[in-house]
Amino acid sequence: MYPCHMDPKEIVHSDPEIVSGTPVFVGTRVPAQALLDYLAGGETIEEFLDDFPSVSREQAIAFLEEAGRALLARIA
Repeated sequence: MYPCHMDPKEIVHSDPEIVSGTPVFVGTRVPAQALLDYLAGGETIEEFLDDFPSVSREQAIAFLEEAGRALLARIA
């Protein structure tokens, strides 16, 4: 992965008016959990992006980086 420098507000957000408040990628109705489900199921990030073209590669990578940082911060 390459370092991504997106503002977290540009990656994922939650709005009660969009998919009942489920966290989605900004500018889409695609739940962030969908990316995790794809990867856990053995799919590639390319397959996810092909199936959800409204999500940018930069958003997907930034989401994974932020999730990784959050987990590491909890452990450290």
